[in-house]
Amino acid sequence: MFLSTPMQYFGKTVAAIPTRFNVAFMLFNSCLVAYMMRVLLSISILAMVEPNVIIENNSENDTTKSASLVEAVPDYGPRYNWSPYEESLVLGSFFYGYLCTQLLGGMLAEAFGGRIIIFLSLFFSAMFTGLSPLMADFGIWYFVATRVAIGIACGILYPAIHCVVALWSPVEEKGKFVACLLGGALGTVITWSMVGYIIETFGWIWSFYIPAVITAVFAFIWLYLVSDSPQNHPRISDNERMFIQKSQEGRVSNKKAWMPVKHVLTSIPFWALIILHFGNNWGLYFLLTAAPKFMSEVLGFKLSKAGYLAALPYLARLLSGFVFGSVGDYVRSKKIMSVTANRKFFVIFSHIIPGLFLTGLCFVQGYPYVAVTLVTLSLGFNGSATLTNLQNAQDLSPNYAGSLYGIANFFGTTSGFLSPMVVAHFTAEQSTFEQWSKIFWIGGGVYIIPAIIFMIFGSGEVQKWNDLSESREKDKKIIERYTKTV
Repeated sequence: MFLSTPMQYFGKTVAAIPTRFNVAFMLFNSCLVAYMMRVLLSISILAMVEPNVIIENNSENDTTKSASLVEAVPDYGPRYNWSPYEESLVLGSFFYGYLCTQLLGGMLAEAFGGRIIIFLSLFFSAMFTGLSPLMADFGIWYFVATRVAIGIACGILYPAIHCVVALWSPVEEKGKFVACLLGGALGTVITWSMVGYIIETFGWIWSFYIPAVITAVFAFIWLYLVSDSPQNHPRISDNERMFIQKSQEGRVSNKKAWMPVKHVLTSIPFWALIILHFGNNWGLYFLLTAAPKFMSEVLGFKLSKAGYLAALPYLARLLSGFVFGSVGDYVRSKKIMSVTANRKFFVIFSHIIPGLFLTGLCFVQGYPYVAVTLVTLSLGFNGSATLTNLQNAQDLSPNYAGSLYGIANFFGTTSGFLSPMVVAHFTAEQSTFEQWSKIFWIGGGVYIIPAIIFMIFGSGEVQKWNDLSESREKDKKIIERYTKTV
């Protein structure tokens, strides 16, 4: 209650924190806890799987040496004899489930409200994460099924968040609001730093239990504090409600209507967004699933240090996301450039520069900290995605932003299981710098080519099909004027 009303502090009246700030803060934290469950496996799997020791011949000395290497592996809990391809299947299984509900999440949120959909997403994700260690004991396919279930639950989250953002964010603050989606970056930083310590102290099983409990508790806090829109929030001031409504006038409708599928799927600017989003997700998910492996196996960092160093790029992405979001809002408020020009200009920072840094990794063999720096810079500049692929759905259609993001993320999520397959293909026999260089070249290209396509075909303007009833009314008036003049 005190967050949305004036309050007394040392005898002075302190201006209330805007309710929309509270909502943005909760959105940020919902992304944070969701990412905890998504990314913990990238570190945990290093302690769950038996090391892949290759015996070159059958001599007694080599057999003894191999046995001693296995015995030297720290005991963090039960280990499973999963092959590199089975590891890639396990790491990618989340994204199979995540892919399935992308299209559904936005439509459900637009029909029933984002608040309840986000709660269900977080609650069921937490439940299945808590069951993961038990499922791993039953067998790899049970564990894979659990990760798929977590992906299904998480898949409805971001489309639902876009629905909440569309209803709560004034146009002047859209960049900062969308930057709240980068809560997942901080979730990665916290999780990878925390999970390495938890595993080394308590064992890998607790790396699932602790994030599950944190997320379940937060889900109920979210349900209590957040409403679908300013119109039905019990603690928002009348002035703030009117400010948001006036800012969104003519862009956002409170009418419940299904997305005009034909118009959306034949929209060239929307397909340009889909391609741009795929390029962004490839770079993001590639580093999400493979960076700990690269830093542990190739750069030679310890498990806890690998987790900490692999988390640094996400901290950089988080900070730059808010910086770029604020810059974008300033540019828009001053009308320095059109929205379309804004989006196309900033893909240089969100895609092209990160792609160049990623390919730069091919030339730093023997310099592990330089490699970490390049990875950090690559993902750091990608924080400006808050002004490009993460915000463009809000530009094209505020009324259907959740559904648009769901469709774009449906295609983008395929990179979540394709990139581990690429890594497994090149590192199946040996995980060397030469093999990883091929992966980095592919990653750089998948970043840069979509950016060029978006620069040609993308748009930042509200499309006619955002509100077809209004568009038809305008067309009708034009026709009436024309017939009168004739």
